[in-house]
Amino acid sequence: MSHASASAGLPANVVVFERGWLSSNNILFVGAEETAMVDTGYSTHAEQTLALVESVLGDRPLDRVLNTHLHSDHCGGNAALQARYPSIRTEIPPGEAELVARWDERGLSFLATGQSCPRFTFTGLLRPGTECVLGDRPWQVHAAPGHDPHSVILFDALSRTLISADALWENGFGIAFPELAGEPSFGDIAATLDLIETLAPLQVIPGHGAVFDDVGQALVIARKRLAGLQRDPVKHARHAIKVLMKFKLLEMHAVAAEDWHSWLRGTPYLEAIRARFFAGVELGQLTCDILDELIAVGAAEMDGAVIRNT
Repeated sequence: MSHASASAGLPANVVVFERGWLSSNNILFVGAEETAMVDTGYSTHAEQTLALVESVLGDRPLDRVLNTHLHSDHCGGNAALQARYPSIRTEIPPGEAELVARWDERGLSFLATGQSCPRFTFTGLLRPGTECVLGDRPWQVHAAPGHDPHSVILFDALSRTLISADALWENGFGIAFPELAGEPSFGDIAATLDLIETLAPLQVIPGHGAVFDDVGQALVIARKRLAGLQRDPVKHARHAIKVLMKFKLLEMHAVAAEDWHSWLRGTPYLEAIRARFFAGVELGQLTCDILDELIAVGAAEMDGAVIRNT
């Protein structure tokens, strides 16, 4: 799924490509002097990402790519865009710049989560506390740790538009990945939600889902969810495994059971979460139970020896 949208409150030169859950939304800026895109989706959707950009820009080049954070669904299209537009500039948050420079896939989480991201390069840093010009107007860069310790969000004070990445969705926010590794981040999520409330955006372009303008209600939902996660971190850990499994099914569409179990065993993050939160259960049994839950709600199905996404 993908479609372009423009909310009445968004700046006229901003186009939002709302993607399916495998890819993050892409935000395209068409300025008088420069074009730019924030976040580039997942690698298996790279051809569609290129087609979406070209559908708006035509023969005009894409000049810049910016990533809010370096999860594979937000930067997986970087390499394809760099190949298509050789003079493109790419800016990333500074926290993982050294890992990108030497392409440490383990440090960047791609191997640990069992996901893929073609190697890309960067030419600049998206530093919190600065401004960057997108679509001919200044956007503030703010640190937004919690879902990812290095994530940033972008805010246009004139239109009061927020690019929130996975810090705030209309009905929640992204998984608190540091918590799963034993690094407290629920407090960071709370602080980021407070920051967003202080910015008082009129509309939010989330990392996933449609642009929304009832920001107050979204913050209420997010804080309620955060309180629930703090009360029951094991539930959060189980949900994280389910999300990683569903993400892989979205990517693969259909997979032989033997290959599926090989992927489960070969994805270090799943075993790390199991060891920390479900020490009394073997990984095979835990993931089998979670797959049954996905099947029960119609999010997956078993067809003989093949597991399918639905």
